[in-house]
Amino acid sequence: MNIRKEESKDYNEVFKLIENAFMGEQFTDHQEQFLVERLRNSESFIPELSLVAEVDKQIVGYVLLTKIKIIDNNLKETSSLALAPVAVLKNFQGKGIGSDLIRKAHEVAKSLNYGSIILLGHEKYYPKFGYKMIKNYGIKLPFDVPDENCMLIELTENALENVHGMVEYPKEFYG
Repeated sequence: MNIRKEESKDYNEVFKLIENAFMGEQFTDHQEQFLVERLRNSESFIPELSLVAEVDKQIVGYVLLTKIKIIDNNLKETSSLALAPVAVLKNFQGKGIGSDLIRKAHEVAKSLNYGSIILLGHEKYYPKFGYKMIKNYGIKLPFDVPDENCMLIELTENALENVHGMVEYPKEFYG
């Protein structure tokens, strides 16, 4: 398997991959592929953090990290990243491709000097990568979702020390 930066020639294949990966999933609006299209055209997009996984020259997995902010009551901003989405073709799921993509995304994000990543995801999947519930950090998401699904990871030690407030997602997350 090869993990590399997504290129514009991959966009159509990635769109279909994301559609396939979320087909039949219960806790989704099945719009992730459109979210990715919007984010690619936003100021929050970081090309180095849009990654594909290939097996035999076929794209079988995708992960995207985009810029977000945590804003406290004094309007102090702390930059972070949002992980959304991670997607693997149905017939390639369960083979560690998503895990490899997440680890590679962490590595690249850290090399670009990002200190943390925030996500909304499955409470049993993400803790194995070091994600913890954000409620323990005094950080909130701007929508009502169960605490156990709101997680973060510090890519550098104490990256979120004394950081609290509300996550501000780019407008592209809202359609």
